[in-house]
Amino acid sequence: MAETNFDVIILGGGTGGYVAAIRSAQLGLKTALIDVGKVGGTCLHRGCIPTKALLHTAELFHTMQHAQEFGLAAEGVSLDYPNAMAKKEKVVTQLWKGVEFLLKKNKVTVVAGWGRLVDSGHVEVTTDSGKTVLSARDIVVATGSVPRELPDLPFDGKRILSSDHVLDKTDVPKSIVILGGGAIGVEFASMYNDFGSQVTLIEMLDHILPQDDPEVAGELTKLLTRRGIQIMVGTKFDLKSAKQSAQGVSASVTPPDGKTKTVSGEVLLVAVGRRAIVEDIGLEAVGVKVERGYIAVDSHYRTNVPHIYAIGDVIGGYLLAHVAAHEGMIAVETIANQDPELLDPMRVPRVTYSRPEVASVGLTPQEAQARGYEVKVGTFPFRANGKSLILGEPDGFVKVVADKKTDALLGAHIVGPRASDYINEMALARFLEATAWEVAESVHAHPTVSEVLHEAALAVDGHAIHI
Repeated sequence: MAETNFDVIILGGGTGGYVAAIRSAQLGLKTALIDVGKVGGTCLHRGCIPTKALLHTAELFHTMQHAQEFGLAAEGVSLDYPNAMAKKEKVVTQLWKGVEFLLKKNKVTVVAGWGRLVDSGHVEVTTDSGKTVLSARDIVVATGSVPRELPDLPFDGKRILSSDHVLDKTDVPKSIVILGGGAIGVEFASMYNDFGSQVTLIEMLDHILPQDDPEVAGELTKLLTRRGIQIMVGTKFDLKSAKQSAQGVSASVTPPDGKTKTVSGEVLLVAVGRRAIVEDIGLEAVGVKVERGYIAVDSHYRTNVPHIYAIGDVIGGYLLAHVAAHEGMIAVETIANQDPELLDPMRVPRVTYSRPEVASVGLTPQEAQARGYEVKVGTFPFRANGKSLILGEPDGFVKVVADKKTDALLGAHIVGPRASDYINEMALARFLEATAWEVAESVHAHPTVSEVLHEAALAVDGHAIHI
């Protein structure tokens, strides 16, 4: 690489990093993107895209097994897991090549290597051919995160798995214990159940999806349990009791009743969150402040060191790819002396891609009340929606939360089919500061699943039509 002087250096090529790099180049800034692996990061190669590809296969497998309900005769349907993995890789590769093309199209210099901050204007890159020092006026750290490992329970990739290991497995385990009932744990529980595994899901807190509305989490618990998934909430997992054998993994757990029991599976998936990659990237040498394992930033993603920014998983928060992308754009627009719209966490849609899906934006009723709002709530079941019945997916409901005094839309929470697709309507409504009445007055095409939003918004004031 001949060029070593840039306006902006992005350290990390995940979703946040490559989006920041492209936006930076669009703004006329000479930009370098440093990444030790393939551009696209966790989301593209080990997270969002490959997991959703397998989840779609799982959903199709379930649908085909119940084809008779739709008047179709499909006998002998079976899972070809190697082919499902090949499809997953095909999608990932196509998107990866697309990202590479976009970076080249926007004249971003991509450097393959491990980057470390030298000072506020220089990054040392270790490559296969040696070390190179790049300089820039501004640097954006976007090094991402990795699965969190627990003490006394190290990953081995064979019996004790992280989410990364799961995506490399070439077969489906007959049984699996999943430790952690957040989005990652729930998604894999749903997927493996559809693939035929016996699934045990363990969550220490009092309901799965702890960041979601408790009523929504309760509904999903009921639906997953009905599918045969064993869900244990409020349950302590004894890390030191975990034992491996030729048959699999076993460990002691203590549910709320206090009666310790043993759980076992062919493999154990540890899905207890992710930790930021803050080690060995030069933060200490430069003096960048790290709090509770994450880089501290302001609303424009500036660190305490002038000209050094940080975005994405490395700064904590929701740890979502779409959040990282927006943070990256805000950071480089700030660098370019633009006036970016700042990101409000209460406008960020959050999704769990289980079957059925869970999606939310804004506040739950409990959170709104804790902030001093007097709330009114409207709900509407998918069972009363024509398109949901046509799809054979009648489970779940929508909940709309509004301010009783002003009718302002405070939040929306969905458990049901295609929730990931139409939560964006409610996110837009939040951004536009819409009221529940305005959502209700917006004409929705019929028959569509998204009509449930219209009906739930009507239900806020007791005016739902179809229930």
